[in-house]
Formats: sequence, structure tokens, C-alpha cells
Amino acid sequence: MTMSIRPAAPADIPAICGFIRDLAEYEKLSHEVRFDEAALERHLFGPRPMAEVLIGELDGTAQGFALFFHNFSTFEGRPGIYLEDLYVRPQARGAGLGKALLAALAAVAVERDCARLEWSVLDWNEPSIRFYRSLGAVPMEEWTVMRVQGAVLDQLAAGGMVPADFR
Repeated sequence: MTMSIRPAAPADIPAICGFIRDLAEYEKLSHEVRFDEAALERHLFGPRPMAEVLIGELDGTAQGFALFFHNFSTFEGRPGIYLEDLYVRPQARGAGLGKALLAALAAVAVERDCARLEWSVLDWNEPSIRFYRSLGAVPMEEWTVMRVQGAVLDQLAAGGMVPADFR
């Protein structure tokens, strides 16, 4: 079995969309999926990409992906990488593709002088937590993820001025 990791291309959008839907189903969050394929393609491959994707292949067939973007650590004074999604199709699990995707992403982080690679995992997802710990990842137990979205985001945005450079 031949394994390869490569950067995604616009032609991979159908596969990426499928991976996102499959991941949402696995995480019992299918009801949260509401992306538009054209918008996703624009955000991944347009003039100002907001995220990047690595595709994991087995024998030339896409079997997994890692979607990530840069963040920044003020304490380190260096960028970091945030892994938004990592998914490997069930039939491809156990072949080392998840580890290969994370290793490739770690190599990107090192190449780009990033201080860290981080991600979130659902508390109930013990298989993934065990897998991540086996690679040396440690939980950030003193941190709570906060979020505003939808109408609340719009309301918060309406209460302040947004600099033109960020629109």
C-alpha cells in the first residue's frame, strides 16, 4: 500500500466536502454543517486563502484530510498552526494515515517557524484522545474555548467599528 500526503488543489473540493460531512457525522454534528461549496473553495483557493488542506492518499485515492490555518502566539512572538479538522475514512484507519497527516502538518509548522501546533478534540472522543497522547500531545486543561456566532456575532459586530483593512 502506497501512502502519500499532498497539498489540496481546487479539484479536491468534492472530496474535502465529503470528508467534512463524514467527520460531522462521526462527531454527531451533522446538523451543524451548513457550508456552501463555492464559498469553501473561495476561502481555500481564492485570492486570500483563509485555510489550507493536506490530502492523505492510499494507493492514489484520497482517504483523509487535515484542514488548518495560522494563528499567532503573542507570548512566543511567532505564528502557530491550528488544526481545524483531521479525518481519515474508517476503511483506511489503522494504516498510519492520521499519523502521517499530523507529521506532515508538524513539518509545515517547523518549516514556517511556528511555535506550536494545536487543535481541539471532543471530550467524549477517547480513541482520538489516546491517539493524540500517543504522539506526545498534551491537553490544555486550564483553557476553555469561547465562541460567538450567528446573530450574536452580528450583534457584537454592530456594537463596534471594524477597521477597513479587516473587511
